[in-house]
Amino acid sequence: MLKKSIAIIGGGSSALIAAYYLSPAYTVTIYEKEKTIGQKFLVAGKGGFNITNSLTGQNLVDKYTPKDFLKNSILSFDSLSVKNWLANLGIRTFTGTSGRVYVAKDTKPIEVLNSVKSALKLKDVNFVTNTPFIGFNSEIKPIINSKNKRIVLNADYYIFALGGSSWSITGSNGKWLNHFNKIGINTIKFEPSNCGVNIKWTENINNHHLGKALKNIMIYIGNKKATGEAVITKYGLEGNAIYSVIPEIRESLKQGKSEIFIDLKPNNTRQELLAKLKIGEMNSNKYKKLLNLNSVQLSLVKSQLTKEEFYTPAKFITKLKKLNFIVDSLRPIEEAISTVGGICTTELNSDFSLKKYPNIFTIGEMVDWDAPTGGFLLQGCFSMGVEAANSLSQKV
Repeated sequence: MLKKSIAIIGGGSSALIAAYYLSPAYTVTIYEKEKTIGQKFLVAGKGGFNITNSLTGQNLVDKYTPKDFLKNSILSFDSLSVKNWLANLGIRTFTGTSGRVYVAKDTKPIEVLNSVKSALKLKDVNFVTNTPFIGFNSEIKPIINSKNKRIVLNADYYIFALGGSSWSITGSNGKWLNHFNKIGINTIKFEPSNCGVNIKWTENINNHHLGKALKNIMIYIGNKKATGEAVITKYGLEGNAIYSVIPEIRESLKQGKSEIFIDLKPNNTRQELLAKLKIGEMNSNKYKKLLNLNSVQLSLVKSQLTKEEFYTPAKFITKLKKLNFIVDSLRPIEEAISTVGGICTTELNSDFSLKKYPNIFTIGEMVDWDAPTGGFLLQGCFSMGVEAANSLSQKV
């Protein structure tokens, strides 16, 4: 009996893992617009390949928005499942102090990709590269461009994993949005996420502190708080602490103004810090020594106080715990680690098939969900790929 066929359009992480779990039941072909699959694997692996996070259960689910959109898929295939899958492929991992799960230090990203590709080839998954998706025909079947020829794909099911609109070097450019709009699927314009923000610094900060890190800080906006570090850049701030509050900054910018607050000493209360200051006249050196501050912390506080306020301990501590900055805008999509936007979640069934076209699935970053850095983006893609595969495996 001939197997039913599945065409996967796009060769990113969600596509690769979907193909892995679909191959026993289906004939699977992956169509990739670039010259090779898994391009984003190679980019993501620079500086250490953070492939998932050690969080599990509801703690992992809570990292994703919209709330509970990915709950079932995350709980069904969580970070432990990802590590086990990689172990079966012969890929070793380790967990860092921050909870991020990395591929072993002696394993290069290309080696991870080659291990996945080899496993898929053993499962008879077919790869067809240099074949960009260029639209749908009147029967809502995907059309690809192969050597300047339009080819209509004929399969029992189609899985799209076209990526978002960041890191265009990997092939993710979001140009496919219009093709889905034409078949009546609601989409949302892509916007940057996990990106830097534009802030106007004082002349002193610009001249003396660019490139310096603010470590062990807390950034908060509204009810959202995030700890970590951020780096002062010529345009503003970047780093994991600021990335975690980008969704809230993005929404507040749409309302006309976005203001963030930074606590430079989140592990100490205001009272504890005041108690460290001895009675007597204060100066920068005393603040620095008694509160264990560095020059950039002092400069940031000084930039927001008058001279009299700066040398008044109570006012100094208040500002140390609550620096306020106006965010002018987010950095461009091309600089962003990830994006939000794409296929509206309301267009999808729980297995990520389209409600209007149940034989078409959309997975990965082409769907409008968000997560911070730290392994959560890849985890979300893996979980979506497996959820779609499990659903399709029940249709055989």
